[in-house]
Amino acid sequence: MTIEMLYFAWVRERIGQAAETVSPPTDVTTVRALIDWLAAQSTVHAAAFENRDRLRAAVDQLFVPLDAPLGSAREVAIFPPVTGG
Repeated sequence: MTIEMLYFAWVRERIGQAAETVSPPTDVTTVRALIDWLAAQSTVHAAAFENRDRLRAAVDQLFVPLDAPLGSAREVAIFPPVTGG
């Protein structure tokens, strides 16, 4: 499976890019597992994802909890909590 990863705000700044295409192994089946797998791929990903409690996600443009299944996701966005005003 190929997934387009999108990063926003300080997550993007820590990783150093706004997007990347990844092909995680088949045992990566949730957003949290995807984040764990990415964190193991490089030190910049590990630093960006070190505090999972401060991360939010969207799968194919729908907000989801980190334990949500990936299913056949084409796009996963990772970002800090959003505030409004």
